[in-house]
Amino acid sequence: MKSNVQQKKLQTSVTKEALRLKQAEQHKHSLLIYSSYIGALGMVLVLPIVAGAYLGRWLDSFEIGFSISWTVSLIFVGVIVGAVNAYYLIQGKL
Repeated sequence: MKSNVQQKKLQTSVTKEALRLKQAEQHKHSLLIYSSYIGALGMVLVLPIVAGAYLGRWLDSFEIGFSISWTVSLIFVGVIVGAVNAYYLIQGKL
């Protein structure tokens, strides 16, 4: 009697696990989805850096002589903004 109950519990456990594995296989992501995710991650990280560089270069062009203070500062700000954006994208909040 006790063995029959244990066998039934084992059977339901195996059935649930098989159903869970089938559902996981159906929701498997393709290579295209992963590559688009990596591309979006790259854009979210790189665009603020490039925008900071262009804006800083434009602001430095108004100063007399050679100056890169705005460019360097805004590239640094772009790195921080890009890293925060990438973090939020990975966490699923963006």
